[in-house]
Amino acid sequence: QVHLVESGGGLVQAGGSLRLSCAASGRTFSSYAMAWFRQAPGEEREFVAGISQSGSTTSLANSVKGRFTIARDNAKNTVYLQMNSMKPEDTAVYYCAATTLHLSALHYEYRNWGQGTQVTVSS
Repeated sequence: QVHLVESGGGLVQAGGSLRLSCAASGRTFSSYAMAWFRQAPGEEREFVAGISQSGSTTSLANSVKGRFTIARDNAKNTVYLQMNSMKPEDTAVYYCAATTLHLSALHYEYRNWGQGTQVTVSS
């Protein structure tokens, strides 16, 4: 098991930027593929971005390509989500997730989840 704690959420104006961090503790961080999901009120949880165990492979949802990037620092047991050119539709609770499987956009393949951090983008 790995324990995940997100930080960095908040209120930002449209066009602004935020960087989310997810700190992991427990088993070897580098053995986990990591991902960010988000869930808006009344909506299903959706994949935002993911990164492989080594960091050599990343995946982004079409809705955030060109605006968001994901990165990890295995020495610091941390994964980051840099969000630029933010839009009101990015408003959601953002969750960090970890899996010992391959990088995936499927939420049910992730067994470890953080508590979530609220991101609100005002127009």
